[in-house]
This record gives sequence, C-alpha cells and structure tokens, in this order.
Amino acid sequence: MGPDRVGLVSAITGTLFDNGVNLRDASFTVLGRGAEFTAVCELPGTLDLAALQEDLADLPELADAQVRVTAFAFDPAPGPLGRVTHRVEVSGGDQPGLIARMSEIFTQFDANIVRLDAQTLPEPDGERYAIRFAVSIPEERRTPCLAAVSNTAESLGLTCRTEEL
Repeated sequence: MGPDRVGLVSAITGTLFDNGVNLRDASFTVLGRGAEFTAVCELPGTLDLAALQEDLADLPELADAQVRVTAFAFDPAPGPLGRVTHRVEVSGGDQPGLIARMSEIFTQFDANIVRLDAQTLPEPDGERYAIRFAVSIPEERRTPCLAAVSNTAESLGLTCRTEEL
C-alpha cells in the first residue's frame, strides 16, 4: 500500500514474474491518492519471502509504500462461497452506514460478499456514490435477497442494478 503512481502494477507484476512467482487471485485499487495491490501467489520453493519483499521494496514505484510479503495461511483454491452468482450495484447519494446496511442484508440471506468496491464518481451534475458487490447467493435465497437489496436501495433514494452470472 502506498502512493498511487503510474506503472505500479507493471513494476510489481514484472518483479514477481522475474522471481518465478505465479499470480493467482490479485486485486489492485486506487484508494484516494493511495493504492493497494494484494495477491495470492505461488512461489518457487527456492524463493525466500524476505528476499522477495526486499526486491519489491527496492522498486522506485514503491518508494514510500508499505510492502508486506507473508505466507498465505488459507487454501488458495476458492470454495463454494467464492463463486460469484450476482453483481449488484447500488448508487446515488452517499449516506453514513450505507455499506454496513447493504452488507447486513446479504448476511440475512446467507449471501457471501466475494468482492466489494465503493467509490465516489464524478458526474456532470455533481457526484454519484457507487457500491459494487460481487456476491454468492444461495440459489433458494436469491429472489428474496435481491428484492430486499432493491427495496432498501429504493427506500434510501438510490438506484439498484443486478446482474446474474
């Protein structure tokens, strides 16, 4: 995690490749004026985690960044809760507690949030706050879950779009 700069993803992934690292799940996002890159990787048996961290920390693109390389303590293969069944976008005016409120609905229907992205987007007439959820909803709970999400968004004056995958 560090300041956002052009070339961050290229520098990080190039260094990983040069060290024989295979990327599995990876995520990059700009957060305000900062950025975060997170990845689950397969390392060759001869590669030392501390040496990889040092190689990454030495990159000019990662100056002033926090670089942390640790062993991943979980199975890297996604389980059934990681299978995205729907994408849901709720947007409109930002409101305190909005993500908490929407995520509680998913929990009530045993839906797992696999990925979440929230940001303020510039619009011609101001700004629009958009939350995008990639969720795994149990088949028997999909209709009531999506109805609850849509009804809650509508009651808050927001728009809601869903896409089944």
